[in-house]
Amino acid sequence: MKPVILVTRKLPEAVEERLLRDYMPRLNPDDHLYSSDELIESASGADAILPCHTERFTAQVIQRLPVSVRIIANYSVGFDHVDVEAARSRGLVVTNTPDVLSDATAEVTIMLMLGAARRAGEGERMVRTGTWRDWSPSFMVGTQMTGKRLGIVGLGRVGRVTARRARGFDMIIHYHNRRRLPPDLEEGAVFHPTPEDLMPHCDFLALHCISSPETYRMLNADRIALLPDGAIVVNASRGTVVDDDALTAALKSGKIAAAGLDVYNGEPVIHPEYRALQNTFLMPHIGSATKETRDAMGFRALENLDAFFAGREPPDRVA
Repeated sequence: MKPVILVTRKLPEAVEERLLRDYMPRLNPDDHLYSSDELIESASGADAILPCHTERFTAQVIQRLPVSVRIIANYSVGFDHVDVEAARSRGLVVTNTPDVLSDATAEVTIMLMLGAARRAGEGERMVRTGTWRDWSPSFMVGTQMTGKRLGIVGLGRVGRVTARRARGFDMIIHYHNRRRLPPDLEEGAVFHPTPEDLMPHCDFLALHCISSPETYRMLNADRIALLPDGAIVVNASRGTVVDDDALTAALKSGKIAAAGLDVYNGEPVIHPEYRALQNTFLMPHIGSATKETRDAMGFRALENLDAFFAGREPPDRVA
């Protein structure tokens, strides 16, 4: 008997074909978002759940899951939507999909940097609405990326790819991690032991840290005050690492020249000031949204399921 897998969202065709071949999946063809109650009800008799970051596995939800469920194989690199301690207490295995998102997310980070720095959102709206009038030396003047200092909070897999791409713009890389990386991974980047040490060296600041109690609202008013005037902030990690009130206040005052954001607190319902401000370049959480990456994420989740049901340790186990 093949294991029964509850699949909470519509996955790429190639991934669903593999699921249909090797498992007994309960698919979501209309891609609707499960409520907690529907999630629990739909998991009845399932051996595993293959969710995305859109489903929240709180301690209460985990306690209510059917006893048949033995593994949560996330279709995401982040797993902050799962209470991993509650999962461990219940004996649930939890996995994620690292590595496969790095290139795509780094590409979006560079896009956010360029879009924010060169006022791409404003310019695109002018062209679409017919409000572009003429050219002048003072028209749509932005910030040049080339040769500037890029500070990265979290020089992990995605952060290191972002740094390599940014070096193509002759950017000088500074970073903060919980611990310093070995020289072969630093690739010449300058280490700063605290976020406070890093901030004064950031003409551009890219956030690539995980969501955790330690990083909650990591970018707050005190740290923004340490950035150079006119710095540009981009975030393609998780919305929770930013204090929205502090960032929007800095964007209004001009302390921060612009922000490029792909993730938000409470998405898709975001802080209304971001939409109202002209100096924001906003994307709808598309960091991993390439065909190649979305397929790879699904196959990585399936590799974890394959290993688990074969009696092996899943390669990407986080709980």
